[in-house]
Amino acid sequence: MQTGTLLIFTRYPTPGQVKTRLIPALGPAGAADLMRRLTAHTLQRAQAFAALQDISLVVYYDGGSTLQMQGLFGQHLCYRPQANGDLGTRLLAALTEALAAHCQPVVIIGSDCPDLSEAILFEAFARLQDHDLVLGPALDGGYYLIGLQDRHAALFQQIPWGTEMVLALTLQRADQLGLHTVLLPPLRDIDRPEDLPSLPPSLVQ
Repeated sequence: MQTGTLLIFTRYPTPGQVKTRLIPALGPAGAADLMRRLTAHTLQRAQAFAALQDISLVVYYDGGSTLQMQGLFGQHLCYRPQANGDLGTRLLAALTEALAAHCQPVVIIGSDCPDLSEAILFEAFARLQDHDLVLGPALDGGYYLIGLQDRHAALFQQIPWGTEMVLALTLQRADQLGLHTVLLPPLRDIDRPEDLPSLPPSLVQ
């Protein structure tokens, strides 16, 4: 039986503050509602996976409150606010917290990738048994998943988040650190209007 922690990064779906690149196509309310549906979909997949493994789940949210998150996604999940700072600072803070509780390996995912399956999550944790770093490449040049056994702060510092260089620079840092790295299948994040045709039918309103 595997052990470890799955951290899910998401945002409370406040209109006008989430999925802003989709607002021209969907409007503020429509973009926020898609954020809500993507998060619910991701949480459902994550819970189905965790139910079959010895894996704990923690939802790290930005915006809103724990009470609001519970109202949308259920009171049975563990919610924690993300740290302040850029995405790298927030990811590193969550990773550090999990490692301090001796909950490794740690896999972190976002809520923007509807094709992320239980099978890919299983592969991520399995690969961490003999790799230092697991990355799930996103087609936009970022990554939808990162998994680690230890804290390697350099992977999260001075990275131009939100650009097509994120994955390449992360791999470069990993190489400099001498990490044994493996890549998962590439998937598409839903961030821009051109990504919308890739939404599965169950998420199309």
